Amino acid sequence: MCIYLSIYLSIYLSIYLSIYLSIYLSIYLSIYLSVFSLLICELYQLSRPDLFRGEAFIDGKWVQNGKTFPVYEPSTGEVLGDVASMSRSDFVTGIKSADVGFREYSSTTTAHYRAALLKKWYDLIISNKDDIATILVLENGKTFSEAVGEVVYAASFVSWFAEEATRAYGDVIPSSMPNTTVFTLKQPVGVCGIITPWNFPAAMITRKIAPALAVGCSVVIKPPSETPYTAAALVKLAIEAGIPPRVIQLIPTKDRDAATELCTNPIVKKISFTGSTKVGIFLSKLAMGTMKKVSMELGGNAPFIVFDDADIDLAVQAAMVCKFRCSGQTCVCANRILVHKKLLPEFTKKLIAEVSKLKVGFGLDKTTTQGPLVNRGGVDKVNQHIEDAVSKGAKLELGGIIPKDVNQNGFFIAPTILTGVTKDMLVANDETFGPLAPVFGFDSEDEAVSLANDTEFGLAGYFFSKDVNRILRVASRLECGLVGVNTGKISAAESPFGGVKESGVGREGSKYGLAEYYIIKAVTIGNTNA
Repeated sequence: MCIYLSIYLSIYLSIYLSIYLSIYLSIYLSIYLSVFSLLICELYQLSRPDLFRGEAFIDGKWVQNGKTFPVYEPSTGEVLGDVASMSRSDFVTGIKSADVGFREYSSTTTAHYRAALLKKWYDLIISNKDDIATILVLENGKTFSEAVGEVVYAASFVSWFAEEATRAYGDVIPSSMPNTTVFTLKQPVGVCGIITPWNFPAAMITRKIAPALAVGCSVVIKPPSETPYTAAALVKLAIEAGIPPRVIQLIPTKDRDAATELCTNPIVKKISFTGSTKVGIFLSKLAMGTMKKVSMELGGNAPFIVFDDADIDLAVQAAMVCKFRCSGQTCVCANRILVHKKLLPEFTKKLIAEVSKLKVGFGLDKTTTQGPLVNRGGVDKVNQHIEDAVSKGAKLELGGIIPKDVNQNGFFIAPTILTGVTKDMLVANDETFGPLAPVFGFDSEDEAVSLANDTEFGLAGYFFSKDVNRILRVASRLECGLVGVNTGKISAAESPFGGVKESGVGREGSKYGLAEYYIIKAVTIGNTNA
């Protein structure tokens, strides 16, 4: 009898303590996250303290499950805050809630109503752009002016898809059979799993979920663990705008197994991912198990070609924009700068002069023009590429060091230029994702195009020329989904964004990005003469 009583009491106490500790820890973490958020907001003078939050948003509530992971401030390497790390069961809960939200949202709202919600969200993003930009700087590292630009860019997708929501036209198709009418309907695909990157934590959220919400889908967002705070701020404003709470689920996690629930759960009908090719291939294989639609925006190795008839000053300024924006941490930034040997000395001299003007530092310092990288791994990779290139004969023209006037524990590296680079070096074949500009020489158009296409990637490509025939010729020959001619700026809400080869499938932005969230249903009505 004593044995049974002992076992009973042990089990009872175990369950009681487990529940008690779970509740205690949950309350403690809620208080901790709230107090810490207030301290951050006071320190950096945020107008809206409630926009800086580290919880998940699941089933219409801000929640956490007792586990957290640290988010680092890149300019110091110190912990910025702790964010809720949710489990696989939390993803299951969020997906089920999103399914309920989808069925209500898609069946009870019109395109005009959804457009009005998105316009309200746009207005809220713009009115809070400085706070969102500050949060973005703190977790990502980019400069404040660049962060504000990203927030405005992010809002442009919300505005664009608000307008496009009412323009998803079907077709009436002439039938080959008498007394028959054939037409198509465009309908929302359903619950969408959204996995976003850290380099554009605002723009990559809106570019994916604005079209989904416009057509009537619901979304389950897994934000990047490096930059989850920006996503939370945007979700907070979306709910304020009137978007139904179950239509948006935000689930941060450090548990990769938990995140894969998005790709395997049959309720989820589409996956949109931006990140590395390796991870994209892995997620695509998982998604294929339930035949989900996928959009994959993956790695790049963008060529930047300066032909012998190019405007050198224009090319140098464009290189500064598309190489050193976000400290070189963009999938469309110039990874290989190919310059005709006739212009090589002058171009290199002018590029060195411009890069020398960049000031590295903390992003909220108004004098800073180049922020840190997002983590230590990014710095290590840049250093690896520099060391490999120099060991194989490249010349270090500028940079390659940690600047002296920055926090030495931060993730800094000076903007760097290499010349004499050849295609057997790592930097020619591997996406650097940092402020390293390797300069190659070439002799002819054919050689330049061959070098540009000599990669498994095909996201973006740039070239500079005044010859209209060459422009038409080279634009069609480059194996990439995005081409910039005489410009380094190629991204806009109205322009389709996506790659070929191992840079992914599908398109984001533009009317083509809207189509990624639809299914097309054919309806045939026969015997119309009956």
